Amino acid sequence: MWSAGFTAVVFYAFLGANLFSRRSPFFHDTGAPPAGEWADGPLKLVDTPWTLRQKDDLFTTAATHMALLHNALIRGYNSIYLQAPHVRAGDVSDFAAYALTWHKFLVSHHDDEEARLFPDVVEILRDDGVWANTKQEHGSLLPGLAAFQALLNGTDAATYDASALRGVMDSFAADLSAHLHNEVAVMADMSAHENAPARQSLRGALAGDMLRAWGKSTVTKAGYVDVVPFFLLNTDRTFEGGVWRNWPRIPAVVRWSLVNLVGMRHGPRWRFSSCDAAGRPRELFAPRALREAKGKEEAEKADL
Repeated sequence: MWSAGFTAVVFYAFLGANLFSRRSPFFHDTGAPPAGEWADGPLKLVDTPWTLRQKDDLFTTAATHMALLHNALIRGYNSIYLQAPHVRAGDVSDFAAYALTWHKFLVSHHDDEEARLFPDVVEILRDDGVWANTKQEHGSLLPGLAAFQALLNGTDAATYDASALRGVMDSFAADLSAHLHNEVAVMADMSAHENAPARQSLRGALAGDMLRAWGKSTVTKAGYVDVVPFFLLNTDRTFEGGVWRNWPRIPAVVRWSLVNLVGMRHGPRWRFSSCDAAGRPRELFAPRALREAKGKEEAEKADL
C-alpha cells in the first residue's frame, strides 16, 4: 500500500502537470503566420538605431533597447486590432483581459518614463529641454487610452463590440505610432549632444548603469504575472534577422520560466499573443479559431 505522503506527491504532480498542459503558453499553437497576416501591421515596427547607424555609443544602445520594447507594444496593439473582429463569444473575456494587459503595460511604461527615465537623462545631459515634446505626446494619448479601457472593462460576450473597439484604437493610432517612433529617434540623437558622456568615462559608466537599471525595471514593475509574459510573448526573437534573439538579456531558464510557468497564472489570454513561447512569430489565434469553428460547423451540416 502506498503511503499517504507518496500518494500526495503523485496527486500534486499529476495536478501540476494537468494545469501546466492546460494553461501554459508552452502548449499554445506555434504555426508560422500566413504571408501578410501577422502583427507587424497596421502600425509599423520601429527600426533599431543600432541597425540604422551601426554605432554602439551609450544613447544609441539605450534607444535601441527602447525600440525593441516599443515594438512589443506595437505588436500588442496590432494583435488586438487584427483579432478584434474574429473573437468568438466564448473567448471574449480572455481577449478583453489580453487587451487590458496591453493598456496596463503602455500606461505603466509611460508613467515610469516620466517619473524616472526623463529626469535621469536630463541629469546626465544637464539639459532640461532634451526630451522636446515627448511628455506632451504622452498626454495626447490619454483620452483614447481612457476610452479603450472603459470600453473593455466589464465587457462580455453580450456587450463586446469589435467595431467600437477598433474605432477607439483608430482614434489614437496615428499619435501612438508617431510617439513610439519619435521617442526612439529623440533618444538616439542624444548621442550627438555636447554633454553626452563617452561610454568609457566615469560619467558614461554611471549613466550606463542608470539607463540599464531603468530598462530592467520598467517592465517588471508593471506586473510580473501579466505584463512580463505579455511583453515576452510579443517580443519577436527573429526581428532584424535574429540579431536580438537574446534580448532582453536574461538567462534562458529565467525567460522560459517567466513565459511558461509564471505565464500559467493568466494562461488563456496569451493565446492572442503575436509570438509563441520561444519568441517566434505565429499565426494569430482568433481568425484561425473562428475559421476552424466555421469549418467544423459546415462539416457537421454536410453530414446531416
